[in-house]
Amino acid sequence: MPPGVVNFLSGGGGEVGDPLVQHPRIRFISFTGSKEVGLHINEEAAKTPKGQIWIKRVVAEMGGKDAIIIDRDTKNLDEAAAAAVASAFGFQGQKCSACSRLIVDEAVYDKVVPLVVQKTKALKIGPPEMADAQVGPVVNESSMKKIKEYIERGTKEGRLVAGGEVHAAEGFFIEPTVIADVDPHATIAQEEIFGPVLAVIKAKDFDDALRIANDTPYGLTGAVFTDDEAKIERAREEFFVGNLYVNRKCTGALVGVHPFGGFNMSGTDSKAGGRDYLGLFLQAKAISRKVGPQPKVVAGAEAF
Repeated sequence: MPPGVVNFLSGGGGEVGDPLVQHPRIRFISFTGSKEVGLHINEEAAKTPKGQIWIKRVVAEMGGKDAIIIDRDTKNLDEAAAAAVASAFGFQGQKCSACSRLIVDEAVYDKVVPLVVQKTKALKIGPPEMADAQVGPVVNESSMKKIKEYIERGTKEGRLVAGGEVHAAEGFFIEPTVIADVDPHATIAQEEIFGPVLAVIKAKDFDDALRIANDTPYGLTGAVFTDDEAKIERAREEFFVGNLYVNRKCTGALVGVHPFGGFNMSGTDSKAGGRDYLGLFLQAKAISRKVGPQPKVVAGAEAF
């Protein structure tokens, strides 16, 4: 391919993605998508086919199971509930940073859940061309069916308190769904759904909330609501995510302003939008040139 020429290919992962990843002339791979596909890319990129003279570099952002913690020392519970709803149902939950777990201290659980339900039910569903629509359709029929299966599973794992209905006749519309009293190890509390489904989990205290928040294979974004400065400091140290938000929603990182990337199975923590991101697509080369008299070399003094 001549310098400066960029080609764009579209198609299914097996049809287009695998040949690109496996090709010996591909040197760098930047991927955003599911954990399963990201791990497959990483595995394929580690192979060295005939004619490949470099080790492929993979930058991957692979989704999450993001949590918002609402602590008992939160004065404005209404604001915290609004942030949870905005994080869970913006873009129909089809964001890797979307809140899919709401972890609430038992001391305020019975106050927070009704607030979340009220704000969720107030969301208006409709096509994007409707100016007042806040929740649109999910991306395709396959996604709609997958999310529906998670909702059906979730209603057996917890208590359905909002939404749950699929409006397939009108398009790929799914009501914003809230399922309360979910066990931290339930399917809907562990697997990325990528749709408008929020699992609400009760925690005994802040220690328990942090434990639950960290108890998934992911570590992309998270948020903590509390007015206790000591707990905020603990969250900074112990809430193991690539992007942590304090007293605000867990979505909305701005590229070029707020570096974004996650830990664990959420990816390579490459921090898209950060000042170091471009360097991941470059290769360093050190050049030294003699400009003066040859220095006397002492044996054993050189590091390399």
